[in-house]
Amino acid sequence: MPYRELGSTGIKVSRLCFGTLTMGPLQRGLDLARGAGLIRSALEMGVNFIDTAEIYGCYPYIREALKGYTGEVIITSKSYAYDREGMERSLRGCLEALKRDYVDIFLLHEQESAHTIKGHWDAVEFLVHAREQGLVRAIGISTHFVAGVRAAASVPEFDVIHPIINKYGIGIQDGGVEDMLEAISFAAMMGKGVYGMKCLGGGHLIPRLDEAMDFILSVSELAAVAVGMQSPAEIKYNVDKFSGREPDATLAEQLKQKARSLHIEEWCRGCGQCVQRCTAGALEIAGGKARVNSGLCRLCGYCASVCPEFCIKVF
Repeated sequence: MPYRELGSTGIKVSRLCFGTLTMGPLQRGLDLARGAGLIRSALEMGVNFIDTAEIYGCYPYIREALKGYTGEVIITSKSYAYDREGMERSLRGCLEALKRDYVDIFLLHEQESAHTIKGHWDAVEFLVHAREQGLVRAIGISTHFVAGVRAAASVPEFDVIHPIINKYGIGIQDGGVEDMLEAISFAAMMGKGVYGMKCLGGGHLIPRLDEAMDFILSVSELAAVAVGMQSPAEIKYNVDKFSGREPDATLAEQLKQKARSLHIEEWCRGCGQCVQRCTAGALEIAGGKARVNSGLCRLCGYCASVCPEFCIKVF
């Protein structure tokens, strides 16, 4: 497994980052032992980088996976908190849940532009203070916007940027692939550590698995790429691919057949909270129920976090 330094942070990460979203309660909902076992398996194969977020509900998996593990592990978490008090609660909640004295990277979740970052500056100032105290090692943002990457690249206080990027630009909110690649290049030039997300377009590119992976591995400015993994087979394929080994052809074909979709149960009462939560504009209320536009859906499952009837899942 190759490792790279994340910008100017001094933090060395595996090129493959274990994305925990897909195993957690917003998506697959694996039981604790199984989820923790997957993370531990990846760690033992050389993956030292784990990506999570407060909204994912995955802290218990990580904490369990790290019990008795003596190798170095780099953890990123994220929060939607926009002021000092909220960000402090999020960070301290993360540290308590993981039973750690510090977290390596803490990001403002889903920032859109310079305007958004400015509006959340109280939260940024708290993270700067937390970094000075040793509670975090690096700070920054995650974003689905080209404008978000460009804005964060020019913020001296930020160390890390976590943008969406895939071969066909699925999920990029304000431009195309070339726009995002240019922004990523600019961020790297500015000394920021950049690691990508949604290289499979939230699952839409699974049928083009090898093509999507070859593309993302060709983006030299990315220190790492977070990939959601729900099974030993996915871990095996990704570890081989990111390590420069040719994955087993039969295994690759099996994984390509695994289609994913957002499922809304019949008991949906059309309250509209999921529509308000969806930043991709993929949901609407029609006929008294939520309906998804699969062409716009990023399959993130964030809408499930606000559903009062628990009727939304990603399968």
